[in-house]
Amino acid sequence: PDYFPVEPAGCERHSQKLFACLASDATAKAREMEKAGLHKSYYPDVTPKPDDERAAAKAKEAAAERQEGTTSESVASSDDRLPTANDNPLDECRSFIALYKRCCDRELKKKKNWMLTETYRVQEEYRMYGGEKE
Repeated sequence: PDYFPVEPAGCERHSQKLFACLASDATAKAREMEKAGLHKSYYPDVTPKPDDERAAAKAKEAAAERQEGTTSESVASSDDRLPTANDNPLDECRSFIALYKRCCDRELKKKKNWMLTETYRVQEEYRMYGGEKE
């Protein structure tokens, strides 16, 4: 959602569960995908390359065996969660995202949380580039 990193009053429990899931499960899945070269690049002209050739080979082997419907003992015993090309790291936190979104949609309408949705202007001297004019 547009309001993602906010933690409105009344949604602390859902927010903390979501942030914990993002910090552990989703991050681990994203790192595995990066190692195997299966992640998507933010830039269209950049093609992702695997960081670890052995991880990429294992992921390709597991994907081929899943397509055939057979699994060898080495792939089945090593890890059932090997990434594939169409995986989404946020699938690990799907239920937490839904609960967080539903809670925030309800709680951000309340007066005590209005301040979290208001936009404000940052003064020039506090901006990232230092506010120095040339």
